[in-house]
Amino acid sequence: MSIAWTSSSSALFGTSSVQLNPYNTKNIASFRIGTAFSRRSFSSRPLVSRKLCRVLATVLKEDEEEVVIEESFPPKASPVDRGEGGSEGGAENSSSNALDKWIIKLEQSVNVLLTDSVIRILDAFYHDRHYPRFFVLETIARVPYFAFLSVLHMYESFGWWRRADYLKVHFAESWNEMHHLLIMEELGGNDWWFDRFLAQHIAVAYYFMTVVMYMISPRMAYHLSECVESHAFSTYDKFLKAQGEELKKLPAPEVAVKYYTEGDLYLFDEFQTSRAPNSRRPKIDNLYDVFVNIRDDEAEHCKTMRACQSHGNLRSPHSYSESCPEDDEPLCNLPEAADCEGIVDCLKKAVTSSPPVKQKL
Repeated sequence: MSIAWTSSSSALFGTSSVQLNPYNTKNIASFRIGTAFSRRSFSSRPLVSRKLCRVLATVLKEDEEEVVIEESFPPKASPVDRGEGGSEGGAENSSSNALDKWIIKLEQSVNVLLTDSVIRILDAFYHDRHYPRFFVLETIARVPYFAFLSVLHMYESFGWWRRADYLKVHFAESWNEMHHLLIMEELGGNDWWFDRFLAQHIAVAYYFMTVVMYMISPRMAYHLSECVESHAFSTYDKFLKAQGEELKKLPAPEVAVKYYTEGDLYLFDEFQTSRAPNSRRPKIDNLYDVFVNIRDDEAEHCKTMRACQSHGNLRSPHSYSESCPEDDEPLCNLPEAADCEGIVDCLKKAVTSSPPVKQKL
């Protein structure tokens, strides 16, 4: 199996759907996941073989309830879509675009292979042990956000990068995943020593791998995280379909009720970059509602990770203002010299760029 997306210009950063059959674009998934690459980096041919791809979301049947996603914020066009560089040097630009597409396909093929390897491990040990599997999955899923924040803080220390939106959103994502983990712990997912041992050691290896990958190619690191989140969405969706009636009879964990319905929900809104703040307020009456919202969270993570794959595309939902035009730039943006994509780009700009001009207060 593999993943395929189709784009639509009406959603944030584009929209696409996670499909069960990569060769059948008529299947509509329950979530539409934003993308800045679908118009330029995907063709009708699959990126990798069926054997390598197992990361996909479950497609809704005709008689099943569809989860509606709110209207998204407008996307920014990617450099290839905008045709940067004009008509001059057309052949050179065409060659560069072809190389970029080839690199993207290679990165995504590697990511799908890595994700598939982890899924095989989970399938082998957790075939019918749902809560321990979810505990391991949530331990792994929150690791990339720690890695992103670590690298971005390092870039800030050297003055290479200044984008507050990324820090805010990635922290909110880690906060959301932490509460997913707390819910699984309250349900007994971490009772066995072996489950804790496996989850923690995979997480440590994943962290250092993501740090290196993010320094080399942020786009590749974000796509890998998208693959993990897509698998999480699929896992919870299948679990709800199989165990829904039983879950409706069970009470919701206290930590879930507090996170989704009580206190300041600023961070809950912050990681959902395709939604306006306050547009989603979950109802938690039973354990079924808890897993529905966890599944919905994973879909929002997928959309955010998709948006991040186009450099400079991520924007905090709270940075939008109803009184400003939709195409206004975020308030936190600084000059291009304080923004870079990967450590190679950072080093190049550090050598070639002049120091920013200090402004009088």
